[in-house]
Amino acid sequence: MIFSHTNNEQGFTLIELIVGLVLTVIILGIAIKLLIFQRKTFNVQEQVNEMHQYIRSSMDAMSKEARMAGYNPTDAGFNGISVAQTGTLTFRIDFDGSGTIGGTETITYAYDQANSQIDRTAGAGAQSFAENIKNLSFSYYDSDGATTATLSDIRKIKITITGRTKNIDPTYGDYKYATLTSFVTPKNLDY
Repeated sequence: MIFSHTNNEQGFTLIELIVGLVLTVIILGIAIKLLIFQRKTFNVQEQVNEMHQYIRSSMDAMSKEARMAGYNPTDAGFNGISVAQTGTLTFRIDFDGSGTIGGTETITYAYDQANSQIDRTAGAGAQSFAENIKNLSFSYYDSDGATTATLSDIRKIKITITGRTKNIDPTYGDYKYATLTSFVTPKNLDY
């Protein structure tokens, strides 16, 4: 009996294995770069959303209080707005209806450029009200819609807040910014 032994084993050559390994490394590298880019984009977008929510909630709170400026149920005779500057607004509200203005019934909003924040003072001292703020500005209008600097003529207040993201966007090397503007008409400023 004669046995014929033939070698029919097939496999990969060393060159084929190296080419396959190189292609796998290239594809994995591209996938990892895409995942890193996607994660950075997600982080930036998350910060932008947080910034928008933060300046909206700050604007809402400021507008609600400014709308009450001059509230005086006993007609005690005080000025509703006592300071009206570009970066500072001070107004009075008789919350308790006592006819006198106590310490927490005089409210000041001011922009603190050194700390990039809005400070709110009601009583004892200034407290941080909103952080990561690039700018806060107030404009004042009379009953005809013309700008005014006379406290007793103020009937409308324009509040503009420009916020920024907490961290720098690594893609562009700068912060992302957003601006929100609101017009507030305090109903109690009919002097």
